[in-house]
Amino acid sequence: MKSYLIVICALFLPFISCAQQDSNILYVAHWNLENLFDTIDDAQKNDEEFAAGNAKDWNEERLDKKMYNLSRVIRLMNDGNGPDLMGVCEVEHQYLLDTLISKFLSDKTYNTAYLESPDYRGIDNGIIYNSDKLKLLSLSGDTVDIGADLSTRLILGGSFLYENTDTIYFFVNHWPSRRGGEEASEEKRIQAAKTLRHRVESLLNINQNSNIIIVGDFNDGPTNVSIIEYLKAQPFFCDSINVEGYQEDILTDLFNLSYKSWYDGEGSYKYKDQWNMIDQIMISKNLLIGNEINYICNTFEVFKPSLMITRTGKFQGTPFPTYGGSRYLGGYSDHFPVAAKFRIIN
Repeated sequence: MKSYLIVICALFLPFISCAQQDSNILYVAHWNLENLFDTIDDAQKNDEEFAAGNAKDWNEERLDKKMYNLSRVIRLMNDGNGPDLMGVCEVEHQYLLDTLISKFLSDKTYNTAYLESPDYRGIDNGIIYNSDKLKLLSLSGDTVDIGADLSTRLILGGSFLYENTDTIYFFVNHWPSRRGGEEASEEKRIQAAKTLRHRVESLLNINQNSNIIIVGDFNDGPTNVSIIEYLKAQPFFCDSINVEGYQEDILTDLFNLSYKSWYDGEGSYKYKDQWNMIDQIMISKNLLIGNEINYICNTFEVFKPSLMITRTGKFQGTPFPTYGGSRYLGGYSDHFPVAAKFRIIN
């Protein structure tokens, strides 16, 4: 059994807030949108099942309903104000995000950031952000080399200026799936972890106080080797417990905000009667003890509004998806979103 570093909120006090009463809040989220495809057959991608007239009978009416459903959940986030910064995955093209915003969230000041990736299915990562609070400075896409001429999603990175004062580095991930089995596919996720770790270290080598937020569907949990040993994102508890012998110069530079919820038995995705916390949020050390932006303790949540929860039957309590296998259900997504709040210190 490996021993993992557990970091306690009280260790950082008074640097880190454990309350939620400030109005100057940055709400960060991530959501796997479950196959947000258009109805057009892209000859370069394996998207035939969602082309009009094919297996799933996907059409413009169903696409419109899905985007409406997604917008309902987005509106409910952040106490009804919507997220300020949200990573999304499983999106075929940027114009789908743009349409979601222009058609169903037009009263919000949202913009999108997106890069087309080499993923063979054509489902990519994207960013939705509140342009009143955040200015996009740059956008990058890191390629994950999984070998054998295979391609997977880019790790999408955006640097944002918060209200013209603080820079936030935001990375959106959708790591290779467990298709073929967890053990057989593990090396692919390790490669994704190595790629992201290299990017994180390049930022920290320039500025050890960089504000880094990592979100995504990692297809691994908080204690898998890809997360713990290769990305080096350590479990994090936000509890008021005094620990003797604490040293200020801890070496850990990434902390997994999702760990406690996973430890408590929660999950964002259910597979074969088991909840999995594969959707996670991780942050750099400066977002715990810095003087500009701080994580608000115990605000990480699996966001589960009642409207998107399956109410009856075998799958009661799970996210209500768009499809159940090949059967159209007209729901939202097969993943719950995850979110966390940060305090901006003026």
